[in-house]
Amino acid sequence: MNDHDRDGLLTAAVLLRTEGHREEARQRLLSLAAALPEDAEVAYQTAWAHDVLGLEAEAVPFYERSLAGTGLSEEDRRGALLGLGSTYRVLGRYEEAVEVLRGGAEQFPDDGALRTFLAMALFNTGEHHEAMRLLLELLAAGSTDPSVRQYRAAIEHYARDLHETV
Repeated sequence: MNDHDRDGLLTAAVLLRTEGHREEARQRLLSLAAALPEDAEVAYQTAWAHDVLGLEAEAVPFYERSLAGTGLSEEDRRGALLGLGSTYRVLGRYEEAVEVLRGGAEQFPDDGALRTFLAMALFNTGEHHEAMRLLLELLAAGSTDPSVRQYRAAIEHYARDLHETV
């Protein structure tokens, strides 16, 4: 298959998914992924097609394949890390979720979604202090609530050590 054909088939499948024809998109992407097993972008889009249908377990190998390959854009890599980490969490694979999401948050430190999902996975592993720290940092940095903004410095301070009382 040449690049032009691949690009056309991939674009058409993604369009189907975005227009709500999710099962048809999934079927087309499965065929494309079978024809191009080393294509990271195709694997990522195939994972996404499964994920939006609630087929998380089936999405995992495609997310893993996409991240193991090369050629993902920065935006797609970020999406694949978030997708895989959150999917692991939904499946109860909490330690793997933390590992993937922590790595994603390190690669993309300004991505609040990665840090939010990491906080949820940390909660699931019993790491409540770190989960709360992440959420408080996100709240302090991003809240538009005037009362939260007023206490931003205090919230950031206590986020570092919730046990501190002075």
